[in-house]
Amino acid sequence: MSVFTGSLPIMQVGASGGSMTTTIIMFAAVIAIFYFFIIRPQNKKQKETKNMLAALKKGDKVQSIGGIRGVVQNVSDTTVVVKVDDNTKMEFSKSAISEVLEVSPESKKVEKAEKSDETKKADEAKKE
Repeated sequence: MSVFTGSLPIMQVGASGGSMTTTIIMFAAVIAIFYFFIIRPQNKKQKETKNMLAALKKGDKVQSIGGIRGVVQNVSDTTVVVKVDDNTKMEFSKSAISEVLEVSPESKKVEKAEKSDETKKADEAKKE
């Protein structure tokens, strides 16, 4: 028995160095998995939502987080007035808009004009 107890501390010292490295590698792997599967997609979705709310225009068809659908009548810094029926208008906080169902034709024209301006600028830059 004394032979085993004499060599046991030496085995533990050698094994603990390897297990510490393995533990650090596993901890780093768990952090990487959390980042790529949870944190990064969440940040991407928040950015998309922020851009969608910033691009709200009069005439867009939207849906609220409660499922109410309507057409945007007025947009301010923090609120949106949505026409739900012929005589019914509701005021929502911008954060209560979950999605834009259909972009108004006016917004599409503005986007196309902006894209054509950007392509013209890019073509001019290439020529220089």
